[in-house]
Amino acid sequence: MAPASQETPAPADGRTWRQYFPKGDLWVFGYGSLIWKPPPHFDQRVPGYIEGYVRRFWQASTDHRGTPEQPGRVVTVIERNFWETLDDPLSHLESSTTRVWGAAYHIPASHAEEVHDYLDVREIDGYSVHYTPFHPVTSTATATGTSTDQSTSASPMTCMVYIGQPSNPQFLRDPACRDPQDVAEVISRGVGQSGKNTEYLYLLEKALEGIGLGSADEHVTDLVKRVRAIEGSGEADKEEEKAKRDIRVSLEAAERGDIGNEGEDDLAE
Repeated sequence: MAPASQETPAPADGRTWRQYFPKGDLWVFGYGSLIWKPPPHFDQRVPGYIEGYVRRFWQASTDHRGTPEQPGRVVTVIERNFWETLDDPLSHLESSTTRVWGAAYHIPASHAEEVHDYLDVREIDGYSVHYTPFHPVTSTATATGTSTDQSTSASPMTCMVYIGQPSNPQFLRDPACRDPQDVAEVISRGVGQSGKNTEYLYLLEKALEGIGLGSADEHVTDLVKRVRAIEGSGEADKEEEKAKRDIRVSLEAAERGDIGNEGEDDLAE
C-alpha cells in the first residue's frame, strides 16, 4: 500500500499518479457511483473513509443524470474548511471529525495505465483528479470473494479520487440551489443518459448501507426522505428495491470481471 500524502491536484496531463504509486499499481477511492460500479481489473475492494471532507449533492449533471436544459444533481466531496464558509441547513448534523465513507479499489500494475485512462474518460462534467489519505477498515472483497482480516493496518494510504471542486462550472454556487428541498425536487424530475436522477440517489443510499460500519450519510438520508415524499412511497419503494438488486448484480459482475462498456456511462466519483 502506498504511503499517505497530502491532497494534491494533478497537472493537466493527468499522469502525476505514477509519482504517488511508484510500484506502478493504483488505488482509487469512490464515494459515489464507484461504490456500486467499480472500475475494471480491480483485485481488492476495501471499505473505508477519507477525512476532512463532506459529501453533498451540490454538483450539477448535464449528461449522466440530467441535461443541459434540466441539469440533475450528483455528489461531490468538499473540503471541510471551505464547506464551513457556506450556508448549509444540515451543518448541525456533521461531526467535528467528518468522514466520507466509500470503497477503495486496488488496480494491479499490469492494468493501472488502462484503468487510469478509463476513469479519465468516465470522469466528466467538472471532476478533477486529486490524491488524499484513505483509512481502510478490515474487510476486503477480492475478485474471488470476500474475506475479513482483523489485522489489517489502520494506517492511511494514498488514494486517487475524483472531486468536483467549487471552482468547477458545475458546482452549485447559488445557495438557493443548494437548499435540500430544491435539490430533492431537481433529483425527483432529473433524467440523463445514464437514467433517472432518483435511481442515482437510491443507489448511493443502498451502497452506503451495504458498506455498514456506521457509514450512513445524513445528507443522503435526508434527501431520500424528501424525494420519497415527492414521489410517493409506492414508487419510491419500487426504486429502492431495484437499487438493492442492481447493486448486488453490479458487484457480482465486477468480481467476475464482467465490466463492459456499461461501466463507462456514469461518473468516476
